[in-house]
Amino acid sequence: LKTGKLICFPTDTNWTLAACSTHKDAIEKLYKIKRESNQKHFAILCDTISRASEIAHIDNQAFRLIKKVIPGHYTFIFEATKKIAKYVQASKTDKEVGLRFVPSNLVNKLIETHGEVLVCTNIPLSLLGITDELSPVYSYQVEESLSHIVDIIIDPGELEFVDSSSIINFVGGIPEVIREGSGDISYFA
Repeated sequence: LKTGKLICFPTDTNWTLAACSTHKDAIEKLYKIKRESNQKHFAILCDTISRASEIAHIDNQAFRLIKKVIPGHYTFIFEATKKIAKYVQASKTDKEVGLRFVPSNLVNKLIETHGEVLVCTNIPLSLLGITDELSPVYSYQVEESLSHIVDIIIDPGELEFVDSSSIINFVGGIPEVIREGSGDISYFA
């Protein structure tokens, strides 16, 4: 990861591609693979709130709220610190970052071992040659489609994904539910 390599592994919601959050070339590779413009956001995988506080401005109220629900099926949007904004900002005026605290020992051990948060993006089904949105994704499909463009694919075996994460925006100071997904939004209503 520290040398700009990409890894692929499952989270709670989908198979994901991940890169070191401070390696600009690796992040550019993610954009090329997804065929996205730099106006799109990638999520940041965090293992602890203290590590997240290094890259996002998290006030005391937000800290108390998210502490109750993490790890969980959420993406939290905060104002980014300068430390991370220079690597992952989607545009010159963009100062936001989406944080995920995934309920997965695998993901949390990866972050802990790497020593930094990871930039990630879900693998679009079209990249795997899947046209049916309800079709399950199997590791062999990931390996067949992505082994030539990622450096490591971690396959932990049988797993089930939940639906998409709930997105909660804290940028305005008051939590705003952007998307209702698998995370219980009653904490933020």
